[in-house]
Amino acid sequence: MTTTKTTLSFQAEVAQLLHLVTHSLYSHPEIFLRELVSNASDACDKLRFEALNRPELYEDAPNLEVRVSFDPGAKTLTITDNGIGMSTQEAIDHLGTIAKSGTKDFMGQLTGDQKQDAQLIGQFGVGFYSGFIVADKITVESRRAGLPAEEGVRWTSGGTGDFEVETITRAARGTSVILHLRADAEEYLNAWKLKSVIAKYSDHISLPILMEKEEWKDGELINPSDEAGGRQPGAMVKTGEWEPVNKASALWTRPKRDISDEQYQEFYRTISHDFENPLTWAHNRVEGNTEYTQLLYIPAKAPFDLWNRDKKAGIKLYVKRVFIMDDAEALMPSYLRFVKGVIDSSDLPLNVSRELLQESRDVKAIREGSTKRVLSMLEDLAKHDKHEAPVEGSDAVTDVVDADDKAKEGKYSQFYAEFGAVLKEGLGEDFANRERLAKLLRFASTMSDTASVSFADYKARMKDGQDAIYYITADTLAAAKNSPQLEVFKKKGIEVLLMTDRVDEWTLNYLQDFDGTPLQSVAKGAVDLGKLQDEAEKKAAEEAAEAFKPLLAKLKEALKDKAEDVRVTSRLVDSPACLVVQEDGMSTQLARMLKQAGQQAPESKPVLEVNPEHALVKKLDGSVHFNDLAHILFDQALLAEGGLPEDPAAYVRRVNALLV
Repeated sequence: MTTTKTTLSFQAEVAQLLHLVTHSLYSHPEIFLRELVSNASDACDKLRFEALNRPELYEDAPNLEVRVSFDPGAKTLTITDNGIGMSTQEAIDHLGTIAKSGTKDFMGQLTGDQKQDAQLIGQFGVGFYSGFIVADKITVESRRAGLPAEEGVRWTSGGTGDFEVETITRAARGTSVILHLRADAEEYLNAWKLKSVIAKYSDHISLPILMEKEEWKDGELINPSDEAGGRQPGAMVKTGEWEPVNKASALWTRPKRDISDEQYQEFYRTISHDFENPLTWAHNRVEGNTEYTQLLYIPAKAPFDLWNRDKKAGIKLYVKRVFIMDDAEALMPSYLRFVKGVIDSSDLPLNVSRELLQESRDVKAIREGSTKRVLSMLEDLAKHDKHEAPVEGSDAVTDVVDADDKAKEGKYSQFYAEFGAVLKEGLGEDFANRERLAKLLRFASTMSDTASVSFADYKARMKDGQDAIYYITADTLAAAKNSPQLEVFKKKGIEVLLMTDRVDEWTLNYLQDFDGTPLQSVAKGAVDLGKLQDEAEKKAAEEAAEAFKPLLAKLKEALKDKAEDVRVTSRLVDSPACLVVQEDGMSTQLARMLKQAGQQAPESKPVLEVNPEHALVKKLDGSVHFNDLAHILFDQALLAEGGLPEDPAAYVRRVNALLV
């Protein structure tokens, strides 16, 4: 047959990536083998899946496997699989460009930190290029299952700006990746080294990873007629027999007692492409109406695309140990999209599709069971997050903390700092688990700058006579802490939760109370401290409201285009005024967020509340600058809560006019 050889250029930014791989990741060179073996395993999984409907794709080799071999003379290392293989066009598409997660996104995440950058290699589907860490040339030979032998393809590149593609005859389906090793990577021409790397990174892979057996052979006699004359140096010699070098049993199918923490952690790093260990994990076999095995991990660090709600969840679905799909979003709710792991079902059909997953009763049961398992893991971390030390000099008896519990200390705080804002989405998405989720939430408060206060903590500290959990939402912690609306609460020593995540406003629509105690925004409605306000304070407030009626009427007229109402308040101590909304109204912060996102926000005016004791408010009455002062009062109240005046230039003019 006629072979055709074509030279093509890499996708525009791949050269940048290859430069990074060859120059920046030298401190983690062995990851190349993990990635290439993982790709080979994936290719076999894909064949197994396609062959469910087309068994002829197995051709005459039904046993799927990965082979690793090396040739010290040629200085090559070869990883071969008999999986799905590639056509010529697929080789061009898959090896000449980076997966659709995008080169630009990849390059934008690079930090210069070798450990972090090495982690990104797998995350972005660019694991193949890690071969250039150790090779100055890579040759890939492949044939797609089902194509004739004459339609094989050879892809070759030196890792610079271009690659060559030619058609070849290849009898075996699948792919061989041949690495031409650089001089500084010849340690990988050693069976012991290769086996140790495979054991470290790929032991869990359910396919056999085979290497050729070696045995020691003494060197030839220097003098064939004289045994005592010594021998040439001996060497390890290949026997021609292949043997598995991994356990070749899916990790999740093995009993928990047979799996070490290190093996669980390494499996997590392999499926997540994360260099960090997970915070915690759960491995369970669930039996009943629906039978399945779950191995679920909670990561220690949030991925860069955590807030992309379109990103698929990180759960791999297997049916009876047959890989079905990555990122099976139907198995985990969106607010737990950070969870990684494997679910292996005994009940689902092997030809299950994403559409069928959405409708299956078994999948619904798996989803509910897995959600509860993740929440249980989080509850366990939260329970052990901190152990209070006994008060000095007291006779308090404390529980002895065992090593496992000690290891969990601080982990929930670590989790919440990374994923707390996403967890809050569950209040609006998962009605069945709303109470459990509410107990897991943490906030800053007027008593704590860190997000460490739970609703239960708050309730335990509530003052006698307090009948609501008070909170305030703001764009930043500083804006929340310094809000004028908090002044009376600070004066009376009443704790207020400070909510600064963008998702908080939306979340609170779905949580009106906690354990029977209502949640009350300090920026909504008239302040009513109930039993926490004494009779003298109530009387003074009523008298001030009566005395200020004429002034309030003038203010209301002056600000009729900006404020729905103007009223006297007892919530202010040091500030002249603040803005609030009606009890059932949309907060000004949420309205601002919607507008920033380009969405329509219902037109509503805030209520201006004034402090009758403040000098500026007293100065209003009879002032020749009444109109300017009224607008300044309103705009300053808007600024104090993080907003901007509708006409900043007019605000500046008014202030300047009063300053000269």
